[in-house]
Amino acid sequence: MTEDSHEEATHENVPSRQRKRFPGISSRAYEHPADRSALVALRKLTGFDTVFKAMSALLPERSLRLLFLSDSVRVSDAQFAHLHAMLRDACYILDLEKVPVMYVAQDPKPNAMCIGLDEPIIVVTTGLVELLDEEEMRAVVGHEVGHALSGHSVYRTILLFLTNLALKVAWIPLGNVAIMAIVTALREWFRKSELSADRAGLLVGQDLRASMRGLMKIAGGNHLHEMNVDAFLEQAAEYEAGGDLRDSVLKILNVLPRTHPFTTVRAAELKKWAESRDYQRVMDGHYPRRDDDKDTSVTDSLRDSAAHYADTVRNSKDPLMKLVGDLAGGAGDLGGKLRDKFTGGGGSGGSGNGGNGSRPSDEGSGGEGRDQGPGKS
Repeated sequence: MTEDSHEEATHENVPSRQRKRFPGISSRAYEHPADRSALVALRKLTGFDTVFKAMSALLPERSLRLLFLSDSVRVSDAQFAHLHAMLRDACYILDLEKVPVMYVAQDPKPNAMCIGLDEPIIVVTTGLVELLDEEEMRAVVGHEVGHALSGHSVYRTILLFLTNLALKVAWIPLGNVAIMAIVTALREWFRKSELSADRAGLLVGQDLRASMRGLMKIAGGNHLHEMNVDAFLEQAAEYEAGGDLRDSVLKILNVLPRTHPFTTVRAAELKKWAESRDYQRVMDGHYPRRDDDKDTSVTDSLRDSAAHYADTVRNSKDPLMKLVGDLAGGAGDLGGKLRDKFTGGGGSGGSGNGGNGSRPSDEGSGGEGRDQGPGKS
């Protein structure tokens, strides 16, 4: 049997396409550096799989599977056939051999998630299905398949469990402190994993405009005629650079309880990756292969993650990140800088460093965002 014949036999009824396929692609090809370093480290832990299989007895996964089976619509050739075609298509493009089970759940809130310890389950809400057009939905399905290929569903399920556990023990004095510390760390990883999955969605849909439209609709509803991509991205730039240190602190407080980055930030991050050399190399067929995942160096992955954060601090326009960068670079007079940054002062109050006080702060709002549940696409 030829290779083409084998592919046809493995992926029957795959829709016609002109999009590129990525045989044997490793999830490392699209993972955000912080997401990738955490996943590489976890995969290298001896006995990691055993521990999580043992935990599966404590997690309500079987209950969730039965709940979706009994109270949602399972996607197939007979039900939501267009979504089933998109799902097979996404698995074909990312070369995910086993197609995950997918359900449509009645919920007016646009949402999607990929959970499961043993096998991933993808769930999309009716609100999302009704909100997005075909190409926008294709990017979302690719997003969730990206989660499945990266193995995110395992850690997302644990985060869901720990979050619920923290709520149950909140009445016990200090009972949820340790759990919330873990949840906070997992949420930081979770937010980076969403940026990874957005990239996977772009690799599947291969239409940046559709990905952008989908994010805009999630933020502003089905009113594209009232929205503009460039203006939407300007919001992200204004959010990052705006205000003084007080706004920087508020941004941190706003994002801490969230499992997802703010929507404008996701759009800006995806556009930046789509214009990068890394994305172009993947599209040209030069990408890491999953056969080489076992040889991946944890040290190299951590180094890449550290370099990314250092670059973020160096290039950020956020007042707090600028201050961190200045201090790391040896800029003087911490007290003067903190005073001017917090008060939004100009340069006239310069300190004893040759008048080199804080830079004038850019104007703009800190922005706010709505929280999204653990599976928001």
